[in-house]
Amino acid sequence: MDISATIANLKKRHDFNDKVGMILIHNGTVRSWSRHDGRQVAALETTIDHGKIARLRQEYLERPGIYEIIVEASSGRFSPGDDLLFIIVAGDIRENIKPVLAELLDRIKAEAVTKKEILA
Repeated sequence: MDISATIANLKKRHDFNDKVGMILIHNGTVRSWSRHDGRQVAALETTIDHGKIARLRQEYLERPGIYEIIVEASSGRFSPGDDLLFIIVAGDIRENIKPVLAELLDRIKAEAVTKKEILA
């Protein structure tokens, strides 16, 4: 995802200025170390449940103050440093936006992403 281009497109919407005061972004990448034991990771294999992500997105779009949510997640084999998960949440004020990004991220990781570390 080109984050700058995606935000520029959001800003072109006719009602953006009236509805948005904050945009938060998550850009998840492959770590070069395992969070379980610190060992070196050579690659990460992921499988994404895009249907589950779509349902979660719809659920969180209904929260107060949320204007738009964009999620891009990739399945496949990735190397350390590669982008895995982008989440953009746009809305009115930080009190509405921050918890949505945090909760949505945690739920996507727990409910829609399966991953396997390939250790070096």
